[in-house]
Amino acid sequence: MVSFTEAQVLAWITPWLWPFIRVMGLFTSAPVLSMKAIPRRVRMGLGLLIVVAAQPTLPQMPVVSLNSSVALMVVIQQVLIGLTMGFAARVVFAAIEFAGEMVGLQMGLNFASFFDPMSGGQATAVSRFYGTCAAWLFVVMNGHLLLTAAVVRSFDTFPVAPEPLAFLNAVQPQVWGAEIFRLGLWVALPVVSMLLLVNLVMGLVSRVAPQMNIFSIGFPVTLGVGLTGLWLTLPMMQVPLTMALERMLGYFQ
Repeated sequence: MVSFTEAQVLAWITPWLWPFIRVMGLFTSAPVLSMKAIPRRVRMGLGLLIVVAAQPTLPQMPVVSLNSSVALMVVIQQVLIGLTMGFAARVVFAAIEFAGEMVGLQMGLNFASFFDPMSGGQATAVSRFYGTCAAWLFVVMNGHLLLTAAVVRSFDTFPVAPEPLAFLNAVQPQVWGAEIFRLGLWVALPVVSMLLLVNLVMGLVSRVAPQMNIFSIGFPVTLGVGLTGLWLTLPMMQVPLTMALERMLGYFQ
C-alpha cells in the first residue's frame, strides 16, 4: 500500500503552489489578460503552463504548512505581488487613455462618450481609440512576454516569505499616480501643441475679421487638425509605451 506523509505532500506541491498564486494574481489585474472575453479556465491553464515552464529557473520555495497562519501571510504576499504587477501595467494604459482625454478635450470630441467594458465606466471617443491602439501594441510588441518575464524574475527580487508589507514598502505603488500624468502629457503634447496653435490662429482671425463666424468654421478646422495630428503621431506611440512598461516592470526585477 502506497502512503504519503504530510511533509512529502508539502514538498511536492510547494514549488508549484506559490508561483501559481502569484501568476494568477497577475492575470487578475493585468491589461488584456484580465479581459472578460478570456475564460477563467484558459487563464488558469496558461498560468499553470507558465509555472511548469519556469520551474527550473525559480529559486527554492520554502515549505510552509498550509493550515498555519504563516501560509495565510504567504498567500497574501503572492496575491499582492501579482495584483501590483498587473496594476503597474495598467498605470501605463491609464496614462495613454489620459492622453486621449486631453487630445479629445482640445479637439472638442469629449462630448462623445462610450461604455468601456475594461474599466466598467464611460470613456470618450479619443480615449477609447488610444486605449484600443495601446492594447494592440501591447500584444504586437510581446507585452505579455514582458509580464511573464517580470513575474518569473520577481521571485529573485521578492522571494516567497510571510511579509507582504515589506514588499509594499519596497515598491511604493501609491506614488505611481504621477506616472499617469507624466506619460500622458508626453504622448499628448504634439497633438495638443498643434491644436493650441490652431486656437491661437482662430483667435487672431476672429479679431482681424469680426464679421466671420468663427464658431462655424472653428470646429471643423480643429477636428481636421486633430485627426491629422493623430494620424502623424500614432506610429510613434510604441516608443513611450514600451519605455514606460519596461520602467514600471523594472520595480519587480
